[in-house]
Amino acid sequence: MPKVSRKAEGQPLRDSLERQHLTLDELSEKTKAVDPDGRGVSPATIARLTGRGTTARERTELRTAWLITEALDDRMHRLFSRMPTHSTVTVERSSSDAEEE
Repeated sequence: MPKVSRKAEGQPLRDSLERQHLTLDELSEKTKAVDPDGRGVSPATIARLTGRGTTARERTELRTAWLITEALDDRMHRLFSRMPTHSTVTVERSSSDAEEE
């Protein structure tokens, strides 16, 4: 599944939570309400996406981002940005890993 990255180290997510006076647990419950499967997004995952510390996570599955965005009634492009679908590296290696000592 495609990945997306949070914008501005999660600040737009934190701002949206604050504007709506939602806790992580409350947002998690709202994601369950918009999830066709009823699973939603755990408070721990939301905490990693909104966090600033060592446990913060920059990327998440598109489905997770969609559920959070829908639950916040916000716009995807305000909260997340698309990641490249494949590597953008253009430099080729001069030798394979097996040839290195």
